[in-house]
Amino acid sequence: MSLLRPAATLVVGFTLILGLAVPAAFTQLAGALAPTRAGGSLIEREGRVIGSALIGQNFAEDRYFHPRPSATSATGPEDSSKTVDAPYNAAAGAASQRGPSSQVLADAVQERVAEAGSAPVPADAVTSSGSGLDPDISPENAARQVARVARARGLSEERVRTILAENTAAPILGFFGAPRVNVLRLNLALDAAR
Repeated sequence: MSLLRPAATLVVGFTLILGLAVPAAFTQLAGALAPTRAGGSLIEREGRVIGSALIGQNFAEDRYFHPRPSATSATGPEDSSKTVDAPYNAAAGAASQRGPSSQVLADAVQERVAEAGSAPVPADAVTSSGSGLDPDISPENAARQVARVARARGLSEERVRTILAENTAAPILGFFGAPRVNVLRLNLALDAAR
């Protein structure tokens, strides 16, 4: 008992300190230093949350730029032992787990390349991200969509390219990562340009 009481006290004490107090302090600090990011980078319009800059959304209409394919799925509505495609299902963010030898993956990529038209096709136009929820596309992928979006919106291609350029983020600190385009922000900028 003389060894058990101090051990139990240490476990409870460290649990309270490291399991509750430290995470609460870091949460408060993050909220004070970067409130938008700490809150999930939510994007609001007219007082209503319409999405997050961190999670992709499924835009399918011709008037919008399309995100990269999503590999997320959900439980089948008729048969819970099966899954169905559920693009950008944030509750099920995960890769498809299909590797280079997967015929299903190869067929899906070939179908997307055929839909994309003339070559070369950027990789992010035909493959999903690791999470299946990537909110960004490459500027090359976006540039391939300019003509379709401009035609559907009745805007000049030059106007759409200008909006695209304004919504293209440079690599972090100029050299970490690659240039990227947040699809939700770009589509909102297009809606505002009416």
